[in-house]
Amino acid sequence: MDQVPSSSPDARSLPTCYRHQDRETGISCTRCERPICPECMVSASVGFQCPECVRGGSGTGHAPSASAPRTVAGGTVTADPRLLTKILIGVNLFLFLVQMQAGDRFTDRFDLIGQDWVPGLGSSLQGVAEGQWYRLLTSMFLHIGVTHILFNMLSLWWIGGPLEAALGRARYLTLYFVSGLAGSVLTYLLAAPDQHSLGASGAIFGLFGATGVLMRRLKYDMRPLIILLVINLIFTFSPMFNISWQAHVGGLVGGVVIGYAMVHAPRERRALIQYGVCALVLIAVVIMTLIRTTQLT
Repeated sequence: MDQVPSSSPDARSLPTCYRHQDRETGISCTRCERPICPECMVSASVGFQCPECVRGGSGTGHAPSASAPRTVAGGTVTADPRLLTKILIGVNLFLFLVQMQAGDRFTDRFDLIGQDWVPGLGSSLQGVAEGQWYRLLTSMFLHIGVTHILFNMLSLWWIGGPLEAALGRARYLTLYFVSGLAGSVLTYLLAAPDQHSLGASGAIFGLFGATGVLMRRLKYDMRPLIILLVINLIFTFSPMFNISWQAHVGGLVGGVVIGYAMVHAPRERRALIQYGVCALVLIAVVIMTLIRTTQLT
């Protein structure tokens, strides 16, 4: 989601980033006062600066080598702000090809299921309830068919790329995996034990939630994102589609919680709060997994 279009007069009056002319923004560099988008925002002692001012050492009180450029969430500004998004898409596509080649036997070993009888896997029940917790993670990289992976990967590219640039790689990757696990564990907790579930949707809805928090923080027009999210939720809860709504809701809630910590944590305790909240979400994942396992065994 590189650009958020709007038909409102207020949105049209916003200036555009001096480095990316197609991106409207309400934020300007505190040093040179030029408008900058989230990808170009570098945290300073007060407000944000553009990459050129940071490279010149302006307004920081330090030599240029003493302070690395930072994103709005405190991450390091990188030469390729979409690198991890590209890698995640590549991993998903590779495993989809493996699925197509290996068949259902491969999918049955790594998709998300609580407890079920799968004759091809042996003579015992298979699933998270039998200790196969890895399914909470591996199911995030499997897909049912071409349409399923196509929509998920397009969403990952449109939403994940700009979010990676705004958060930085480490925070972005943490958000992706923790919100994806939140979606998986809510599916395990609420869905039928023998319901198979797979797909990157939980993690992608986590990116949706974090993007909403970031846009609100930057005072962007959120209506396009809200409309897109509502459309996705309509599909999620529609009886016409066999969609695991639990994964979508769990990922969305996890993304909002983690995203809020990422962009609102005070600078002096930023890393502690950001990763501390992620740790709390992971603890909740473990607790819910233990509760559901106790119910099924």
